[in-house]
Amino acid sequence: MEMAQALFPNLLGEMAWHRLPASVRRMHGSDARVLARGVADVEGDDNPILRALRRMLGLPPPSAGQALEVCIDRNGSHETWTRRFALGCMQSVLHHDADATHLLERLGPVTLRFKLSPDAHGVTWHLNGAWLLGLRIPRPWLGTVLSHSGEREGRYAFTIDTRLPWIGRLVAYRGWLEIVADD
Repeated sequence: MEMAQALFPNLLGEMAWHRLPASVRRMHGSDARVLARGVADVEGDDNPILRALRRMLGLPPPSAGQALEVCIDRNGSHETWTRRFALGCMQSVLHHDADATHLLERLGPVTLRFKLSPDAHGVTWHLNGAWLLGLRIPRPWLGTVLSHSGEREGRYAFTIDTRLPWIGRLVAYRGWLEIVADD
C-alpha cells in the first residue's frame, strides 16, 4: 500500500508523520500486515456493570503482565486490529471519517471518534464523539478516555485509560510491543 493511502500518515500529515519515533511509524505505517508481541498490564474496576461492558466490547479482563499479540491488517485506509491478550481477544476496525480529519474506531456496537495530536514522543488520541448502534452518545456519558501511543526504550509503547461517569474505570491497559516476522 502506498503511504499516501495509509490511515495514520494521511490523518497526521507528512511533516508530523516524519517527526514521530521510528517504532510508532512502523506500527502505524503502510505495511499491509503487522504482527507485534509484547506485554500489557490491564486494570479495571470490579463491578457487574463494568464486567458486562468489557465482555460486550471484547475488552480484556484485569490482570498484570499479560502476554499480548497484536495483528494489524490494512486494506487501503481501513485497518483491522486484533489484540490477543493472555485472557481475552479484542478486535476493532479503524478508518477515517468522510472529511479525513478524525479517526473512527468501531469496537463491537460502539464507534468512537478521535482527533489525533502528534508530537515528538508519539500520538495522543482525543475522544470527541461516540455512537452506540448508530445513535450518538451524549458527551457527558462518554467519561474520559486517555490514550497515547509512543516509544519507550526503542519499543512501541501504549497507554489507554477509559473511565465512565458514575460507574468507574472500564479498562486501562499499558505496555509495549515489538514487531516480529509474521509466522
